[in-house]
Amino acid sequence: MCLIFTCGEHTFRKQVEGYENVTCQCHNCGNYSGHVIKTHPWFTFCFVPVLPLSIHGYHDVTCHICNFAQPLENRPDVQAMKHGGGGNDVPMTAPPPQQGQGGPPAGWGQQGPPQGQAPMRYG
Repeated sequence: MCLIFTCGEHTFRKQVEGYENVTCQCHNCGNYSGHVIKTHPWFTFCFVPVLPLSIHGYHDVTCHICNFAQPLENRPDVQAMKHGGGGNDVPMTAPPPQQGQGGPPAGWGQQGPPQGQAPMRYG
């Protein structure tokens, strides 16, 4: 008779209350994909969580791209964003260009082919 038992660790994750809509920059890869996550590691026996490895869990800023985790207490910039506070300056899009004459932006058909070069022909 052969019995096989498996032991391991499973980590439960959830977003921290007050930081639900906070997105910050990852200090590892530089992407704006960091979120504040609370993690609870558990010891598992036969894939069943049996014993918590931490009483209160850990509050980390975790990047969803590179999986880098940094403790929240080391990120005062993120702590200032709690409950939608100031400092959430994530540059999602570039500001619209300022134009004086209202025409198309520079580089949109205002120049011909470079001097000394014939236009390209296909076929």
